[in-house]
Amino acid sequence: MALYIAAEECISCGDCKPVCPTDSIKEGAVVFEISKKTCTECNGDYDEPQCVKVCPIDNCILPLVA
Repeated sequence: MALYIAAEECISCGDCKPVCPTDSIKEGAVVFEISKKTCTECNGDYDEPQCVKVCPIDNCILPLVA
């Protein structure tokens, strides 16, 4: 599984980028973006996704549904 950032909710604060253990979060043209190829939802590193934990906006970082 992977996560994504809801562009309409993101305020581009950047809090998520430094806490990502897989370096999957990059600054995009408008808002930050999460690479679905490398995002692990922090499985194996933490009990919960660290980006979701530090994000100041509810429902900004969500599971990517296949």
